Amino acid sequence: MSESTAERPVLDQLARMTADSVAVSSLDPEALMLVRIAALVAVDAPPVSYLLNLGAASELGVDAEQVRGVLAAIAPIVGTARVASATGRIVEALDVAIEIAELEAQSNG
Repeated sequence: MSESTAERPVLDQLARMTADSVAVSSLDPEALMLVRIAALVAVDAPPVSYLLNLGAASELGVDAEQVRGVLAAIAPIVGTARVASATGRIVEALDVAIEIAELEAQSNG
């Protein structure tokens, strides 16, 4: 078992599930991630879900403008409250990512 898996088994499993879904979907990977982001908004997902999926989306070339486009496109369907909630949760997820990066930099430096 790798050290990473021993330290973060749940996050690592979720990351593997995300990667597996990209591999088996008939959508191109970029479209799949945009659909997943839309689904996260629809279910009012927690920040950690955005953290995992936005990270995977970024690795596939999805940029912030595309995410904003998804939010604008689904707002009439899911409602402005869900989009506002998602925006706040995305900001929280990005804050967590920044904190993790800073901690890793401190421990390596």
